[in-house]
Amino acid sequence: MKILFDNLSLQVSKMTTRAYSTSFSFGIYCLSNSLRDSVYSIYGFVRLADEIVDSFEGFDKKLLLAKFKTETYEAIENRISLNPILNSFQHAVHQYNIGLDLVETFLQSMEMDLEKVDYTAEKYQQYILGSAEVVGLMCLHVFTGGNLNQFNELKPYAMKLGAAFQKVNFLRDMKDDYQVLGRTYFPDVDISEFTLAAKEQIEQDIENDFQIALKGIKLLPSTSRGGVYLAYVYYKALFNKIKKLPPKKVLSERIRINNGKKLGIMVNCMVQNKLNWV
Repeated sequence: MKILFDNLSLQVSKMTTRAYSTSFSFGIYCLSNSLRDSVYSIYGFVRLADEIVDSFEGFDKKLLLAKFKTETYEAIENRISLNPILNSFQHAVHQYNIGLDLVETFLQSMEMDLEKVDYTAEKYQQYILGSAEVVGLMCLHVFTGGNLNQFNELKPYAMKLGAAFQKVNFLRDMKDDYQVLGRTYFPDVDISEFTLAAKEQIEQDIENDFQIALKGIKLLPSTSRGGVYLAYVYYKALFNKIKKLPPKKVLSERIRINNGKKLGIMVNCMVQNKLNWV
């Protein structure tokens, strides 16, 4: 009766996604039904690791992450885990042949968040690769359904989309990252004197990532194109909102898109996808 536990595990991953991210929940809803479970499972895994390094103050984060890493590999090797999120994740890994190198690179980026890192351009790219680009590649394995040629064709676009999302997150969360967690991700930027010129330089880099990523979204299979496009449009709307704000505003509050606006974006994207306008 392991199927009962597997179903429970998937429900935990779904609940985790919905609790932490309405935007990704909307995007997953717009994927083909056959793809949703695995993407929920990937998001649950990523979210849990991120929670360890971001939220578990007063606990030994280094020990917790080390145990989580060990349990992740045990779950994949044994094809089961008593941790529902890891049990759900290992199913996705095996079903879509998600490489252990992607899992390892992601976990290495989480380990970087345990220490105060002076982010050079090289370390910044290393963190973006692990925390975002490889997550996009995990999802791309699902979206391309094992078609390795299609995966390789779309790989650079998926990495750019993941990078764009993460860099927007850095701007959105700059207040908490800097003031609460003591983190500064952008290299060669003095956050204590965050200037308009520095902000515009970061925004131009993000704009370039978005432009490249959109080309790849249009090449995705119809089963995943609508959901990925929705996530793209949501993050682009958040990015455009941030662009209009002065640096001091970005440093003083977490920028959001309200749920009503998100729902409107979702409906509009669903219509565009139905009409093949994407």
